[in-house]
Amino acid sequence: MFRQIAKRLMTAIPSIIGVIIVTFLLTRVLPGDTAAYFAGPAASEQAISEIRAKLGLDRSLPVQFVAYVQDLATGNLGTSLTTGQPVIEDIRARLPASAELTLLGLLISILVAVPLGILAAVKQGSWIDHLCRIVATAGVSLPVFFTGLLLVYVFYYILGWAPAPLGRLDFFYTSPTTITGFYLIDSLLTGDIEVFRAAWSQIWLPAVTLAIFSLAPIARMTRASMLAVLASDFVRTARASGLKPSKVVMGYAFRNALLPIITTLGMVFSFLLGANVLVEKVFAWPGIGSYAIEALITSDYAPVQGFVLAMAILYVLLNLAIDILYGLVDPRVRIEA
Repeated sequence: MFRQIAKRLMTAIPSIIGVIIVTFLLTRVLPGDTAAYFAGPAASEQAISEIRAKLGLDRSLPVQFVAYVQDLATGNLGTSLTTGQPVIEDIRARLPASAELTLLGLLISILVAVPLGILAAVKQGSWIDHLCRIVATAGVSLPVFFTGLLLVYVFYYILGWAPAPLGRLDFFYTSPTTITGFYLIDSLLTGDIEVFRAAWSQIWLPAVTLAIFSLAPIARMTRASMLAVLASDFVRTARASGLKPSKVVMGYAFRNALLPIITTLGMVFSFLLGANVLVEKVFAWPGIGSYAIEALITSDYAPVQGFVLAMAILYVLLNLAIDILYGLVDPRVRIEA
């Protein structure tokens, strides 16, 4: 298994290199002049030229790329012109907010979609099966930003059940002591129940927005995988042996249907990382997605490059985690490895 993990990491290196090259080139062809933007509308050409030279944008692209790679080799992702802070510090401060929101949305989606898919497969053709299809169709059809705006309008503006979508905590509360960077976990670890309630009241609506977006593929794959396994010979043999239906479904069928579901969960998590950008803007969430959007608007190259590189590394680690889960769920994968 360790040899398999090492092989996966080695095959990920060319992908990371490709991401670095493509991101560097794309940021340089974006419309807008970074030096002119930060110099201001009243700046003279000489002032703009001085800023451009200070940022190193007056050099050729190969020279800029070599300097960028040298900085990456030392762990330097550059400095954000918008915040004035090193990009790696900004990412370290904002990444827990995005991770907490994404993981909670994925958890809510799993808790709803997996049981729904199992019931739809067991009771094929029933109202639960039709409900699963409706949920899957609605989740695919609704854009994530539209779902977010709709939920804000209903639960904040009309019903008043949710607070104003203005970040991770209300202005009246202070953030808990940083342990994991996740406000929900940190507030529980420090015993601050009031902050936990405040953090939960702010996060549940954007998390539900992400969950609705990811319900469809998980529910559909769970249903399809369970239908394929339930029609297999060993399930019929288990039923003929007089085992309880719950034991047949959960102990035999669901475990053998897990591999496609785990693959889908990995894909959905990567989709949520992209959808996070829109959700964070709708709910004013101080995550890495909104940070990248603000940098993109101002043609601030370093944060955009740092964001894409961080997402690429997360995606590689996600695929590695999926491979490890394969070995834990199915012993045949460990034997083949």
